[in-house]
Amino acid sequence: MSQNIKRLGTTQRKILLLLLAGLALGLTRSPKKHWWILKQIPKEWKKINRQALERAINSLYVSHLVQKEQHRDGTTTFVLSENGKRRALRFNIDKMEIKRPGKWDNKWRVVMFDIPEKLRRLRDSLRLHFREIGLIELQKSVFVYPYPCSKEIEFILEFYNTRRHVRFLLVEKIDNQLHLMKKFNLC
Repeated sequence: MSQNIKRLGTTQRKILLLLLAGLALGLTRSPKKHWWILKQIPKEWKKINRQALERAINSLYVSHLVQKEQHRDGTTTFVLSENGKRRALRFNIDKMEIKRPGKWDNKWRVVMFDIPEKLRRLRDSLRLHFREIGLIELQKSVFVYPYPCSKEIEFILEFYNTRRHVRFLLVEKIDNQLHLMKKFNLC
């Protein structure tokens, strides 16, 4: 897998999701849902910078996440490849959840961040998102979770572009472990 496929920028993710919206439109039978999807697409396209859009589409094309279709009338259409569809579905951050294995491995996943005050809104969004996927706040900028979640954390860090401000630890013991075990229903 090339480096381009592994790491996609915000604009590239947005393009994949917008292209996926066309697929969603075709799959839904609800007229109400059709209307909602159609209303959202133009709003999102307008938010994307033109030069960033061109670079992102080219990168997606090179990464084989979109395919170019030339038409007789001289127009070009970009559509999601099968790999692009799978990738776009993984980007649905609002529906992200961490799958829990049957048995706990007795290790804690600790996520720590130090985001500057000038990026307070970003910090608050990150904090909220960690809570939404089930992490528990150990301290103001330290979250803990008992199950493997590195892929989900990586995705969130990419989504918010905060990788340089965040550290991820795997630890065997925390001094208030019993309290955490009760919170996660592990005892």
